[in-house]
Amino acid sequence: MRYHARDVALVRAKRLNIPVVLGSATPALESWHNATGSQSPPNKYSLLSLNQRAVTAAQLPRIDCIDTTKVHLQQGLTPQLIVALRLRLARKEQSLLFINRRGYSPVLLCSACHWIAPCTRCSSKLVVHLGQKRLRCHHCGHEQRMPQQCPSCGNADLHPTGHGTQRLEQTLAQLLPTARIARVDRDSTSRKHALVEILDKVHSQEIDILVGTQMLAKGHDFPNLTLVGVIDTDSALHSPDFRASERLFAQLMQVAGRAGRADKAGQVIIQTQFPEHVLFNALRSQDYVSYANTMLQEREQVQFPPYVFTALLRAEANDYTLAQQFLNHAFNLARGFNNEVMVYDPVRPQMERLKGMERGHVLMQASHRPALQQLLKNLVSQLRGQPIAAKVRWAIDVNPLEF
Repeated sequence: MRYHARDVALVRAKRLNIPVVLGSATPALESWHNATGSQSPPNKYSLLSLNQRAVTAAQLPRIDCIDTTKVHLQQGLTPQLIVALRLRLARKEQSLLFINRRGYSPVLLCSACHWIAPCTRCSSKLVVHLGQKRLRCHHCGHEQRMPQQCPSCGNADLHPTGHGTQRLEQTLAQLLPTARIARVDRDSTSRKHALVEILDKVHSQEIDILVGTQMLAKGHDFPNLTLVGVIDTDSALHSPDFRASERLFAQLMQVAGRAGRADKAGQVIIQTQFPEHVLFNALRSQDYVSYANTMLQEREQVQFPPYVFTALLRAEANDYTLAQQFLNHAFNLARGFNNEVMVYDPVRPQMERLKGMERGHVLMQASHRPALQQLLKNLVSQLRGQPIAAKVRWAIDVNPLEF
């Protein structure tokens, strides 16, 4: 079953005639549009706003963006962030460093021919886990030993390149030897109750610095945590996914909210090569409303959701030729059903191969939901009877969140 929990809640509530409260500091743009937009009927949702923090003395943290192109990084950390960490240690306050990449380094690179260790089952690179001397794929779970020399040119000079949570933890231990550091990611919390034990230590002041992924971004209240450092977020600014910047803004707003939740002032330091990007300007003022409205204007100009309705026909097979045949057949069928729906040519997604399966999809887009629903009803009934459909794994994803 493919469903969005929010939408299921809305449908169930409507059938039971009961209210639903959708709570978020950073609502999805679709939800914001439903609450404030000029669609018909206007304002599908009622908007309720909390204009201050629950703790009266708590103030929103100050957000600083450090231009990493103008300072010398010390093992991936700016001097400003290192100074801020030392200041919190001296004050006996806590810090959180956020990097949404587990492992030691995202790639293993050959210094001679620039070979990068690939996953044999996915269109991705293997992540270095240095402590175990292993390379792992975080998409399919494939794992192998770290090679002693480059398989391409025989060079023995192979470098872990970039930073993950493990490398950041190691760096902090070298720079701040007296600090008590804990790492929170899927690797460190795989043991039962491991996460609860770490969080208990944070609340009992037994940990000075937390290093973690999105597991720490929201839902936690650490009264003594006054500093949040954000490492390496720029890749999302150039993603082909039109929702990437929306997700990044929400994630950074949420992780920034961990700082200064009690009576102590909070600070957020974001390391980026693009400190004047519109996203960071909105983040500094913590103005979700203006950023959301700007994004909605852009979406309306280019006719992206929520101003149009979309569905994605996904297909995968061991051999892409089969998936391509199926998608071409579906494309021709869909084109003949309804001229109110734009049907785009079959293409491959950014992750072309996943878990050994070759993937492709067809995007369908309409300005009216009923037209798209009618096309999908006709298309699915036709495809189910086709022999080619039995040779591939396929599914319809309505209102897809990822392409």
